[in-house]
Amino acid sequence: MMSKKMIAALNNQIQAELYSSYLYLAMAAYCERQNLKGFAHWMNLQADEERAHAMRFFNFLLENGEKVALKALDQPPADFGTPKQMFGKVLDHEKKITGLIHKLYRLALDEKDYRSQIMLQWFVSEQMEEEAQAQFIVTRIEQVDGKMSAVLWIDKELGKRGKD
Repeated sequence: MMSKKMIAALNNQIQAELYSSYLYLAMAAYCERQNLKGFAHWMNLQADEERAHAMRFFNFLLENGEKVALKALDQPPADFGTPKQMFGKVLDHEKKITGLIHKLYRLALDEKDYRSQIMLQWFVSEQMEEEAQAQFIVTRIEQVDGKMSAVLWIDKELGKRGKD
């Protein structure tokens, strides 16, 4: 049986993951308005992935006979600046989520909640990948130094995500 503290923390993580999905949808809409279809495609897939993360927590709670308590989501911003600024925000956001996952893992250790520890190990690895992918894109954008033809090439490459 999970502690009340752990259940509350997992419900908070569902909210954080759903907000992540909401944020990436807002970024996708922004990219569409900027006619950056590849960036929009990448953001839409990222939004789907974040929702899937929320569902992993959701289902974990239910499978353990615990209560899911969905919480309200804040409204995400509507403007994200240049592609470099936007992906800087993606990287910062992923680092924030990594911190939340690490905090959850620490709580699971403190609570001797072995089931949660095992489930959270997947998220520790996943967040390492999420940060690395965001950092790779930030670095690519920095390498082209804002040259629009190169940004459009990156846009085309991002549009291939999930199609390989």
